[in-house]
Amino acid sequence: MTRGGDEASRGIRLQKRMAQLGFGSRRACDRLIAEGRVTVDGARVTELGTRVSPSARVALDGKVAEDVGTRCIVLHKPPGYLTARTDPQGRRTVYDLLPKDGPFLAHVGRLDYQTEGVLLFTNDGDLARTLLLPDARVPRVYDVKVRGQLSPDAIAALERGVPLDGRATLPVVVERIPTRSRHDWLRLTLFEGRNRHVRRILEAVGHPVNRLRRAAFGPVDLEGLAPGSWRPLAPDEVSSLRAMAGG
Repeated sequence: MTRGGDEASRGIRLQKRMAQLGFGSRRACDRLIAEGRVTVDGARVTELGTRVSPSARVALDGKVAEDVGTRCIVLHKPPGYLTARTDPQGRRTVYDLLPKDGPFLAHVGRLDYQTEGVLLFTNDGDLARTLLLPDARVPRVYDVKVRGQLSPDAIAALERGVPLDGRATLPVVVERIPTRSRHDWLRLTLFEGRNRHVRRILEAVGHPVNRLRRAAFGPVDLEGLAPGSWRPLAPDEVSSLRAMAGG
């Protein structure tokens, strides 16, 4: 029997189906199941590895996810929004800027609370996960204002790779953006994303960040997109992202 036929007869793992519906990565879906927040056809499921029919009605916290095919959007995240669905402290989140009646969408990575710029969302949890894998090496472009002006040695250190958490970062492409300010504006291209990556490497070379904006993630940029607004990705953008993810 083919793999597809086998899945049709035995069902698919619930966390895989949840990832397809946009609940998040499979690991995140495992956590939601274990927390007792998931129901299948009205029945609560807490056992990991449970198999379900592809046509089963899967709900999180009572909200049923609709299978609407792959959806990918880009948000121009403003500063002062948390990259999370909810916040115990009551701060605004990026989901406050998205349609309330749309499909479940997982954010692809995170931007810090005060960082602005390109933030992708998709209901394809596997795509979201694979885009962030180190082997994908998706280019991320950041425009950043730093304190002071970088010396040639500081730029060379970024271009070589900076030690973080016991291992060096991948080399960064550094361009200066013309400015009359006493503080440098830089365009940095990174090929990986670690926690607070840009801020930490610039702190490591002695130039803390004053302002940070992600200008592009892979083929997706901010052209024509005002802060706080979003748009669906074009088919060629989605195809390009899938190619980068190895899909």
